[in-house]
Amino acid sequence: MALSATIYNFAIQLSDVDRGVYESLALKVARHPSEAEDHLVARVLAYCLELTEGLSFSRGLSEPDEPALAVRDLTGELRAWIDIGAPDAARLHKAAKAAPRVAVYTHKEPALLLRQLAGERIHRAETIELYAFDRELIAGLVARLERRMAFDLSVTDAHLFVSMEGVTLSGEVERLTIT
Repeated sequence: MALSATIYNFAIQLSDVDRGVYESLALKVARHPSEAEDHLVARVLAYCLELTEGLSFSRGLSEPDEPALAVRDLTGELRAWIDIGAPDAARLHKAAKAAPRVAVYTHKEPALLLRQLAGERIHRAETIELYAFDRELIAGLVARLERRMAFDLSVTDAHLFVSMEGVTLSGEVERLTIT
């Protein structure tokens, strides 16, 4: 018998000062049985940082040809491909051909991702946005991960502050460049 996805409910008060986005989010996020907790946390944070009209979660790991997050316009056309983790060069090449904007949020070791992508043939590599989450922030959220979570997320100067249950975790989102 195949394992089914686990549903997580997140109630997030988002204050993204950098982009002027202030929203109350109620997210139901499915976690595939093979998805690591740090990947799930990174997906939720990336969703918050990318919040815009047309943003949605994909069908996840069960659909490897889709991005983790996608922004589509009203006609259904893909406007942004947003990936999580450490996608390989071939996946980024495909993404850059499929969407006008590509962003990657990694919760992995950023130096390894950059080394993996260095010198590879990637369509419009110079336009791909790479961001690295502070790994201690991700670990702190994973340690507190529950099926129902509520927290406040504030973003100021690419620095994230997550407040929940009297505790505040913080960490930077670093912009990386493919060389």
